[in-house]
Amino acid sequence: MTSNATPSTEPVGRLLDWLGLRRRQGAPPAGRKAPPDGSGTRDLARLARHQLIGTIMAFLIDNDLDVSPGNLLIAHAAFSGMNPPLARQITARSLSAEGITQPWLNELGEQSGNRADHADLDRLMTRLETNLESFQVHAKEARTVTSDYGSELEQHVDDLEQLQKTGRIVSSLADLARVMLERTRTAEDNMRKSEDEAKALRRSLERAKRDAEVDFLTGLPNRRAFEILLERHFKEARAACEPLSVAFCDIDEFKKVNDIHGHEAGDRVIKAIADTLARISDDRCHVARHGGEEFVMLFRGLTPTQAAERLDEAREGLAERRLINRKTDEPFGQITFSGGVADVFGYGETRGALKAADEALYKAKAGGRNRIELADPA
Repeated sequence: MTSNATPSTEPVGRLLDWLGLRRRQGAPPAGRKAPPDGSGTRDLARLARHQLIGTIMAFLIDNDLDVSPGNLLIAHAAFSGMNPPLARQITARSLSAEGITQPWLNELGEQSGNRADHADLDRLMTRLETNLESFQVHAKEARTVTSDYGSELEQHVDDLEQLQKTGRIVSSLADLARVMLERTRTAEDNMRKSEDEAKALRRSLERAKRDAEVDFLTGLPNRRAFEILLERHFKEARAACEPLSVAFCDIDEFKKVNDIHGHEAGDRVIKAIADTLARISDDRCHVARHGGEEFVMLFRGLTPTQAAERLDEAREGLAERRLINRKTDEPFGQITFSGGVADVFGYGETRGALKAADEALYKAKAGGRNRIELADPA
């Protein structure tokens, strides 16, 4: 049965607002070039949003998937460049015989939902830091007031004790004041202990924040730390008109290493790659473990071609080595990695550049592995 009623667009509009995909007033529709009005970066970002929503809706419709919040969140994370490993999972599944199905996507959504929400962690730590700071300030003020009161009370006790001749009442007042003085000193000691505990808790919180940004296995910054680093260098390099390049690196045939030698040996291979990439990093070249056998790098002051050359030198040096499983004395054989490099400023926003670098990595894998590829221009 066909209905001529026009559905309300307001829920869709709210969803587009939430995803940051609604076309603003005066923005060109998808597929149409923006006028050359000097706002090139804004035009690129606007066109990228139109392309993104088109990709998301085509994905849902072509695979006969529900237009549900869960599906939209997964599609947005995969196709916006926010989660490259998720995008690769979806690509690999779409090329398989099973194809994309709603049950499989539901399972994928549950796996993605188990990951820690970095924004919530940041808000929690900020709130805890604020509460600790407030507590320390109030405790210090209370201790100061208590100390001043105790000193003055002690002076009055001495004065009262000099007036024993005034009789029993004054003596009783002196005894009462002495008890009050003892309680004041006790309260002051307790406040000092609380202040010390607050300082210790703050130090523990700072350590926890550092640990939350470090990959336990390799000692490198993790994905969370890299995202913060990327946003900072993006703003600084843009203001300084410096080139900025980003790269994804992935260990080739890593599953075979785990299957043949075990996961413990696989961890040692990951650490070997991490050490190789760390050797070419400095205060303008940063490397982080993005997850699993994948690493991400940021090159400040280098064009994509220059960054690719630097990364290629590290790749060649590793490929010439022959690693051995020290636990079993069995050779790992040749261990290599592939990489993709993109210009951060060529895609309007950092997520677009990350997605482009990941696509270049995928091209390097498809082209035979053990190679570095440059991302296609936006």
